[in-house]
Formats: sequence, C-alpha cells, structure tokens
Amino acid sequence: MAGDDRAGAGPLSGASGGPDGTGEPGGRPLLLGVRHHGPGSARAVRAALEAARPGVVLVEGPPEADALIPLAAHEDMRPPVALLAHAVDEPGRSAFWPLAEFSPEWVALRWALEHDVPARFIDLPAAHTLALRAADEEAEGRADGRNTGDEPGTASPDVRGDPLAVLAAAAGHDDPERWWEDVIEHRGAGRGDAFAPFTALEEAMSALRETGTDGEEGGAYDRDLVREAHMRLQVRAARREFARGVAVVCGAWHVPALRRKAAVAADRALLKGLPRTKVDMTWVPWTHRRLSRAGGYGAGIESPGWYGHLFAAADRPVERWLTRVAGLLREEDRAVSPAHVIEAVRLAETLAVLRGRPLPGLSETTDAVRAVLCDGSDVPLALVHDRLVVGDVLGEVPAGAPAVPLQRDLTRTQRRLRLKPEAPERELELDLRKETDAARSRLLHRLRLLGVGWGEPVASRSTGTFRETWRLRWEPELSVRVAEAGVWGTTVLSAATARAEADALTARGLAEVTALAERCLLAELPDALAPVMRILADRAALDTDVGHLAEALPALVRALRYGDVRGTDTGALAEVAAGLAERVFVGLPAACAALDADAAEEMRRHVDAVHTAVGLLGDAPTPRHGDLRSRWRAVLRTLSARDTVPGVVRGRAVRLLLDDGELAPDEAGRLMGLALSPGTPPADGAAWIEGFVGGSGGGMLLLHDERLLALIDAWLTGVPADAFTNVLPLLRRTFSAYEPGVRRSLGELVGRGPRARGSVTAAGSGIPGFAAGLDTARADAVLPVVRLLLGRDPAGDDELTRDDGPARDDDLVGVET
Repeated sequence: MAGDDRAGAGPLSGASGGPDGTGEPGGRPLLLGVRHHGPGSARAVRAALEAARPGVVLVEGPPEADALIPLAAHEDMRPPVALLAHAVDEPGRSAFWPLAEFSPEWVALRWALEHDVPARFIDLPAAHTLALRAADEEAEGRADGRNTGDEPGTASPDVRGDPLAVLAAAAGHDDPERWWEDVIEHRGAGRGDAFAPFTALEEAMSALRETGTDGEEGGAYDRDLVREAHMRLQVRAARREFARGVAVVCGAWHVPALRRKAAVAADRALLKGLPRTKVDMTWVPWTHRRLSRAGGYGAGIESPGWYGHLFAAADRPVERWLTRVAGLLREEDRAVSPAHVIEAVRLAETLAVLRGRPLPGLSETTDAVRAVLCDGSDVPLALVHDRLVVGDVLGEVPAGAPAVPLQRDLTRTQRRLRLKPEAPERELELDLRKETDAARSRLLHRLRLLGVGWGEPVASRSTGTFRETWRLRWEPELSVRVAEAGVWGTTVLSAATARAEADALTARGLAEVTALAERCLLAELPDALAPVMRILADRAALDTDVGHLAEALPALVRALRYGDVRGTDTGALAEVAAGLAERVFVGLPAACAALDADAAEEMRRHVDAVHTAVGLLGDAPTPRHGDLRSRWRAVLRTLSARDTVPGVVRGRAVRLLLDDGELAPDEAGRLMGLALSPGTPPADGAAWIEGFVGGSGGGMLLLHDERLLALIDAWLTGVPADAFTNVLPLLRRTFSAYEPGVRRSLGELVGRGPRARGSVTAAGSGIPGFAAGLDTARADAVLPVVRLLLGRDPAGDDELTRDDGPARDDDLVGVET
C-alpha cells in the first residue's frame, strides 16, 4: 500500500515458517509479504489464505479505517479506490492508501469479507502519520504541507530504497520490473506449495536487511522502525484474541522485522510520545493513472492497466491483450485486421523464447504491437501506452461512505445534473440558454472559486456569449480539495458564497476584487455579490492609480455581459463600471505623460482594454453618466494630439479613432506625417508606428492604404544608419506579428516601389485580381449558397436581388454569427 515505498516499488513477498520466539499464545502467525499492486502477489495471497483459512486477516494500513472495511464488499464499490485520511483541523493535510483490484491488500480484504473472517489494519495510525509529517515539514521550513500521495518514508535508492533492484541484480537482471514479471507475475495459480513464494522471498528480504543498517536512526528508515513496532504489537494482540490463527499481509520489507524477536516494552517505548492529530477517514475513487509512477505516486507501478489485465485474464493473457490493442487502434481508424493480431501474438511468443522468458511480458507485447500493429511507428504506440498500459479507469465509492457534507452535496448535484466525474479528459459544450447547461456552468464556476479545479474553461467554438466550453477531468486529489473547502459551508452554494466574501476582504488590489465580482456573477452568487460590490466601490473610490482603474474595468464589463446572458440584475455593477470609466477618462491623459518605454507599452495595453470595455459598456443602461463612448473618443483625440504622450500611445489612439470611423483617413495620414517628420527622433517614430499598425488588422490597414504605407516607407528609408539599429528591434516586433500572407503582400508592394505599386483598392490599379468595377455575374453566382446559409427557399430570390436596396436586418433573424 501507499504506506511503504520500498514494498510498493519492489516485489516484496515473504512468508512465515518456524517459531517466532515470542512465547505468546495463539500459534504462529502467517506472514504474507507482498508487493503492493502486484497481480502475482495478489493471486499468491488468495491461494495462501484459501490454504491456511486463518481466523483473522491483518493488513498493512491505518487502523482508523477498520470501520470502513465492510464497504469493500458493497455492490457499488469499484476499485481502484483509496483510503483518504485528512486532519480535521487542516483538511489539506492528507494521505492516501490506494488499492486496485489487483492489489494484494484488496484481495485479502475481499477474501476476509467473503468468508466472514475479521479483518483489521495494523500500520501506524494516520493520526500519528499526519502529525509526524507536519513536524517534519515544520522542521524543514516548508511553506506548503499539502500531500497528494502516500505516507512518508521514501528511502534512498539503495537496498532499503529498492530491494527489487537488488534482488534482480543478484539474479543477473538489469531490469527489476522484467525480473519481477518472470519470477512472480507469470506464475500460474495453484502450482505447488501455496506458501513457497512467500517463504523464499522472506529469506531474500532477511538477507537484504542484514546487509543494510537495520538499527540506523534518522530519516525514513527510522520511521519504519516505529511502524514495525506498532505492527508487532497489533499482531501480538490478534494472536491472543484469535485461536484459529493470524494472517498478516504487508510489504515484504517488513516481514523480517515482524518475525524478529522483540520485547513488548521495547516496542511500546518506540511509540511513546508520538505526536498525534485528529483525523477523518473515508474511501475515495482512485485512478489507474494515479497508480502509475508517472503520476507522482511514490509506491506506484509503471503499467497499472497491464497489471489489471494480467490479474483479470484467467487464460491466454497475451492473445486477449493484443485483441484489446487492436480494438483501440481500430477505434482510431487504423487498419488492423485479425491477421495482424495473429502475427503479433506469434512475434511476442517468439521474442519471449529468444529472450529466455517463461511468457511474453509487457516488453515483448509492446515490441510486437510496434512492429505489426503500428507499422514501426511510436505515435500510435504512445496512444496504446496511455489508454491501455496506464489507462484511465476511475473507481467508484458507495454513496453511504463517510464524507464531509460538502462532498455529499456535490455528489447529489452531479447526479441531478448528469455530470459524472470521469478520469479521461473530455470537453463539455454548454448552451447557457438551457436550464440544465446553465446549472452545470454555475456548478463548475462555484467549484473553481472553491479551488476545486474539476473543470477548466477553454475557448469556445462559437462566438456567442451564451456558449461555454469546459475541459473536464476528475483527479483523486480533488477529493482532498473538496474536504478542504468544507470549512466554508455544507453545500456548494453556501461554501462558494462564504469563500467569495472572504476573498473580497483579503484581496490585495482593485483588479482582484473586480475579477471576483465577475466570478460571482458567473457562479450566480447573489448573496456574495452585494458585499463584493461594496468592497469594490470602496476600493475604487480610494484608488487613484489610473493603471489600476484601467486594469479593473474590463473584468467589470465582462461581468455585465455575462450577467445579461444569465438574466442577472447587474444595475449596480453597471453604475460602478461607469463611474470607474469616468475616473479613467479624467486621469488617463495626465497619467500618460513622462513614461519610459516599458511603462508606455503597459499604458498602451490599458488603452486597448479600456477601449474594448467602453465599446461594451456603451450598451449598458447608465443614465447618470451620459454617453460614455463619445467621452472616450474625446479622450483618444486628446491623447493623439499631445506631444508629451509616448508615441506608442499616440499611435494607438489614432488607430482606434480610425477603426471606429471617427477619424478620416486623410487626417490619420496627416498625424502620421507629423509623427514621422524629420524632426522626430527615430525611436519615437518607431514607437508611433508600433502603436498605430501593431496588433491585429495593422497589416491589412497598410495593405489597403497606399498613403500610409508610403509614409512609413519614406520614413524608414530616411532613418540615419546610426539610429537604424536602435529602431530595428521595435519594427521587427511590430511587423513579425502579421500573418505570413500579409507580410508577403506588403513586401511585394514595397518591392514595386512607390510609382508602380498603386493602391490595392483603387479602380484600375493594374493589380492582379482587382478590376475597375463590380462583376455582377460572379456576384449572382453566390446567391444559391447564400440561400442555403439563410435557409431560404428559391422564392426568396426576389428579396435577395430586389432593386429597392439590400436585405433588411430582419431578413437575417435566426442566423447565428
């Protein structure tokens, strides 16, 4: 289990034989040393328990989970699952004990439940484990004590850290995983003495521990001595209580220590004075991916999907495995036939013979898949590894399992909204006009506010504000985040509301408060929005930094936009946003004076953000603030004409006015001529160009306006050689942002020279593809396509081609853009 990295990372099986020398009643315990998550160990444990028929089964794990053992037999329990322990006062401090269907501990628990035999956990209590970890982290000065993996105790990479590697090396193998498969995983059930593998590996573990420093102090190994002392005490107590015999299933590294003669007083002395904390325990779903070492799990395995297949396949595991691989590849539209599977099986068996292995293992089947089913390519092979060798299996836990109230409310909501947690990553498209989808959106936004990152919003394929796209993936660690968020409330709604109010009080900047207001609207938290808005108004009234105000405005306007989609009353929010915009209008011209290059670029971004926000805010009802758009245009005119404003900001102001039709092209050309006059320093001229033509659309503007392109061309050719190297990086940054086709067309126009290129849009310019007038015959040819797009019948041709003007706006009702 997760509590022992050495036994989990290596094949640690040991067995019991001979007297233990304790002199206590109850008979000799049966010690079954295992490798955590090893299907071969699991089969061997089941066979040994069937042969021994003990009166009690003791399993390595936290004793606080004894009351949860009966749930392992529940019909709704589906491994992989994990025991989760978390500190009551600090839910983020937690530990997991994962169990898969092929874990020996899970097999032992299920055998005990099926045969009405008591089962208990005997490892060091989680109350001590979490407290000791907290002490370690405090001593090491760690800032974050969260844990999403197994118990502490990772040893150094030596005989104690990876006994499997040592045993494999002693047998002449350089691959511990491959050696373990040969000697354990490929052993068939019921061959010979059921206790023989445990006896042999106990001897091996005893020899390995003798070569180590069994009495060393400090670090993880010293912690193991404490754990083993507690296990010995629990075994002694069980032997006194049960006359039919005791079976112990634990990591094989511990078997020699449990067999060793030790005084009761000495064991109790090791446990005396250990720190402890109050803990809660429950079952939580786990995944195969989190069992893998790649997932960061210390006692993990490299191929949980493969091991699960070995455990479940009663016969012909290679043939069944390669059939599954073929099915996966066919689902991905790869041409894989039954003949491919037959040849792959033959190749895998041949490779096993050549390599001297009893059966084809994962390496042989992988080589066969690559050569036969994937045509030698590692690209589809990576898919096989991700989907099958590792896998995305997600376990299930019964509804009656202990859980914090917040988890129960979340589970009920997930079921009501038919939003099942799944391990594979998937995208979810939501239409906020539908009640169920809107409720799903609210749930996901509330969970994000609580720090439960089940869903991540991504760019939607639709430009409509009523669409949302989420990328969902449930990770086992989210159970810890839910438990941690339980301190805010018993339901998702109440917890998110309380968390939003607390975050508003502790927010460090105005932008954080406005972002929080937006999230409250998205999550539909009316009780939190009111206090957040009060704090926002207070912060906005006291903040005099125009940059802060400009940074905060876009989030407020987005909140207004999404509030309209969700039918939320955003009148108060509109008033605050309009007031914030007015303060930006008043302070922006003065704030743009005397800025260095970096500050000017940051202010240019603020101008862009405010311009977009005002464009959206202009539609919001703010009667007390007048026409915000016209006032903003006046600010832009002021910025474009002031010499004290940096060139990048002046150029951007001219561009925005030109794009909105508030500035004639001739006037824009005049302002560009002034900015690029010989008296202007080259660096300032380059900055003006970046502000004017930088970003999206700048290249097309030059491509279709001969005068502007000629002004830039003439200015650039007149820049002195000594100043050219200074302005080149700025110009390169400006023009490199254009699309390749736009850059190529601009290069062609500049290459023709000012006399030959003409205007691209001028009639009779001589540019290929541009005629002197409209070609009505070609225009008529698109009418059938337009009718299909609009869903019109042929009778509608007259309306599309009528002489009294273009189609009315109401002709396009129902067309989504």
